[in-house]
Amino acid sequence: MTKMTRARYTLEFKREAVRLVEGGQSIAAAARTLGVVEQTLFNWVKAQHEGKLTGAESSPISAEQMEISRLRAELARVTMERDILENLPRGLPRPIWL
Repeated sequence: MTKMTRARYTLEFKREAVRLVEGGQSIAAAARTLGVVEQTLFNWVKAQHEGKLTGAESSPISAEQMEISRLRAELARVTMERDILENLPRGLPRPIWL
C-alpha cells in the first residue's frame, strides 16, 4: 500500500480560486475547473472572509506567472459560459452576440 502525499497549494493559487467564486462562479464549478475538492474551496472562501487564508511556502511568483494563472481562470470561466449558452433550448431567445 502506498502512502498518498497531501496536496499543497500556494497562497496565490488559493486567492485566485477564491476570486473565481467571488466573481460569480459557483463553488462546484470553480472546484471542477481548478481540480480541487469542493469542500476545500469552500474552506478557502470561508478563511478569506475571516482573514485567515494562508498558503504553502513557495518561491516568489513572478508577475508573468500570476498573469498566466489569472488568464487561465478567466478562460475557464468564459469557456463555461459559452458552453452554457450554446446548449440553450431552441425556443429561448438567443443573446445578440451568438
